[in-house]
Amino acid sequence: MPALSPAPTDPAMNGPNDTDARALEVLNRVWGYGAFRGVQADIVRTVTEGGNALVLMPTGGGKSLCYQVPSLLRDGTGIVVSPLIALMKDQVDALRANGVRAAFLNSSLSLPEVREVEEALLSGALDLLYVAPERLLLPRTLELLERAPVALFAVDEAHCVSQWGHDFRPEYGQLHVLPERFPHIPRVALTATADDRTRADMLRVLHLHGAPQYVSSFDRPNIQYRVATKASPKTQLLDFIRAEHQTDAGIVYCLSRKSVEETARWLTAQGVEAVAYHAGLSQQERARAQDRFLNEEGLVVVATVAFGMGIDKPNVRFVAHLDLPKSMEGYYQETGRAGRDGLPSTAWMVYGLADVVNVKRMLAGSDAPEEVKRVEAAKLDALLTYCESATCRRQVLLAYFGETLEGPCGNCDLCLNPPQVRDATREAQMVLSAAVRTGNRFGAAHLTDVLTGKVTEKVAALGHHTLPTFGVGAGHDEKFWRGIIRQLTSLGHLAAGEHHGLSATGKSRALLRGEATLTLREDTLLPRERTARRERSGAARAGVDPAAQPLFEALRTWRLQRARELAVPPYVIFSDATLKVIAELRPGSRATLGTVSGVGQKKLAEYGDEVLQVVRDHAAGPGQALLDAALERGAASNRAVLDVLRGGQADMKAAPLLAPEAAGDPARADEVAGALRELRKELSRETGHSAFVIFPNATLEALAQRQPRTLAALQGVPNLGPKRVEAYGARIVRAVNAALDG
Repeated sequence: MPALSPAPTDPAMNGPNDTDARALEVLNRVWGYGAFRGVQADIVRTVTEGGNALVLMPTGGGKSLCYQVPSLLRDGTGIVVSPLIALMKDQVDALRANGVRAAFLNSSLSLPEVREVEEALLSGALDLLYVAPERLLLPRTLELLERAPVALFAVDEAHCVSQWGHDFRPEYGQLHVLPERFPHIPRVALTATADDRTRADMLRVLHLHGAPQYVSSFDRPNIQYRVATKASPKTQLLDFIRAEHQTDAGIVYCLSRKSVEETARWLTAQGVEAVAYHAGLSQQERARAQDRFLNEEGLVVVATVAFGMGIDKPNVRFVAHLDLPKSMEGYYQETGRAGRDGLPSTAWMVYGLADVVNVKRMLAGSDAPEEVKRVEAAKLDALLTYCESATCRRQVLLAYFGETLEGPCGNCDLCLNPPQVRDATREAQMVLSAAVRTGNRFGAAHLTDVLTGKVTEKVAALGHHTLPTFGVGAGHDEKFWRGIIRQLTSLGHLAAGEHHGLSATGKSRALLRGEATLTLREDTLLPRERTARRERSGAARAGVDPAAQPLFEALRTWRLQRARELAVPPYVIFSDATLKVIAELRPGSRATLGTVSGVGQKKLAEYGDEVLQVVRDHAAGPGQALLDAALERGAASNRAVLDVLRGGQADMKAAPLLAPEAAGDPARADEVAGALRELRKELSRETGHSAFVIFPNATLEALAQRQPRTLAALQGVPNLGPKRVEAYGARIVRAVNAALDG
């Protein structure tokens, strides 16, 4: 185990108890972020000041900062209960890369390593300690914690405490020991998904009644949701990967271990680097697959749901499902492992009638109590409603979690290519009638044969060719009828029984009697899988500006080499999102590089010179050095000069530099000021920060006088430093241009 790093010294930490200011200082110094997102600041303030909290925040929403920052601000060590031993090392490595004194206690350590960590804990030499629930519950560990200076307890993946949760862990159910033995130490429970029952269990087990509950938006706007019907699933998957995610990291979920292994082998044979992961593999095999996924670029893991909880890899560009998940919570949790860095990513799924029948039959045949079966059936029905939806998928998904999205999202398959819907009452009656008249015991294939008038040996032997429903659907093909049967099964008008038999349910009676109508989606008009943009570069898929793509790829290459030298995952050094900003900003000095989100003080000191050298080695042209120098001096150039410099031309007299204090049209100042006030209100609502934190009135007035039309023209505006320019600059420029050009 590496030696523990020394504690950072910071005189400001001993100053006045200004929690918000101290938290922002730590956030910027350690992680390189200029501001908290959403409710993060409120959570950090609550926990830092000794309060308990329950946090529901989507994967990639920044849950870890909600306990990591308070652990650095409070006296003692933050104790983090984490469910997966295999991932603790990566979480600790990421913290240490930022200069945080972190360690873990689990069964992977030798006895001397355990003693080293315990001594560091007792001496106050740790900021954060990750502990598996099994280890935490040992009497030895609990006695150790009673002697140690503990800052807080953070229970990650806290939905595991509940039998209603999709990842129930019995050990988590015993965490009531924390409030019982350490009642005065703050506790924060964190998860990405929890329905009302699960949330109630979290409150009960961890004694959080009365604690504030922070629920962030469940929306992940960077993820594009896509669902298609199964035809040839492995081929569909391969086409999707080749078309849109060649060389990208991704996760493919399958329902069975056999399917996992077959799919991984098949993808590898087709030239896609893939590994299998499921609970049937040995611990060494699982660890090897996980290590490869975390440390290599562009690897695809094919897995059961045993893989993924706690995965911190931020640049997973796609999550694919070849089989139907069992609940909306499970689907949301799994798809949320894509795009944690906020860059464009895809949640892709194919499903068919067999999926619907199999999952419903498994649920009906389980040994679970009837109440559990009813709850699980309702969760499955919600997922099927999502799959069969003819309207915006994001609206349906968010509505399940109690959130309303005003208007279609524009970033799902149904928004991008809306399907046709039609009144299918008559066709539904045909299917239901065929099911009833054949005895409510035959599967989709036999019902389709009856409907289309196909006299198979089975149809003839059973005499079903003499039924009134025989051949009534001959005007449609087999694909059409299977789509109708799938949707009727998904909507609960047909129930799956033994041997895949389908029977009409009580819900179908109104349809059969003509007392209700049914509108269904035309499967033949479903959105086609996109095949354009083949063989795109990783930079293009990450949304990098085309001019910056060569530098982005060079930075990724440098990062991978550096990660191999240090034996850490590449994202521990810098995320793709940070490299994207560096590639587009092209910093020419440490000062400018230090303004990039994700570049904290330790990383700036450790990697700054190397990154700047990569940037210099990939200069865009002879004018780039002049441009960088001008920006480093804080000079603002007008659009013509920037164009000249970027084009490598030298006619400087044709476009003189604009002085930083140059003013705009005084007659338009009030108009621009009004637009900026509205923008500031909008930003305040989005971030949760007060208006003066966004930018003070003096800055607003200076902007109204100057009327900057480019990012470069923001240089030198009072109280508008690099961090604010990075966070709000583009929005400010757009607001000014809209006010002046409108």
